[in-house]
Amino acid sequence: MYRKILVALERSDADQSLLPHITKLAKTLQSQLLLVHVAEGWAARHYDELKLKESEEMKEDRRYLEQAAEQLRAQGLQVSTYLALGDPPQEILNAAEREQCDLIAMTSHGHRFLADLFLGSTIEEVRHRSTVPILVVKWRPH
Repeated sequence: MYRKILVALERSDADQSLLPHITKLAKTLQSQLLLVHVAEGWAARHYDELKLKESEEMKEDRRYLEQAAEQLRAQGLQVSTYLALGDPPQEILNAAEREQCDLIAMTSHGHRFLADLFLGSTIEEVRHRSTVPILVVKWRPH
């Protein structure tokens, strides 16, 4: 059913709410996982256009993705990683299409209307524009 699942990681505690759900689902369905994090700092947003060097934040993002992937691989899962640069909703959608993902998994922080207006909502934009199903797991502080 879900051969390839894009897992949008924030590089925050919220990921610890998402990963157990995805691990169980991937094991049950024998799905491949694509871990995606979108670096959105100034250097990331202008990386290609200004031919910049990879920022320290981008290097840390890449390390984080690889550490998460190694933990999942140790559990027998097939995992690849992708560090995208720029606008999170657009980059998540681009990666899902390019990699032919069947499902996008994300974490919700449970913002309400006003917070979403000020903070923006990656999930809302992805939800409205995605052509594949989305699994949203509510963040629970550990």
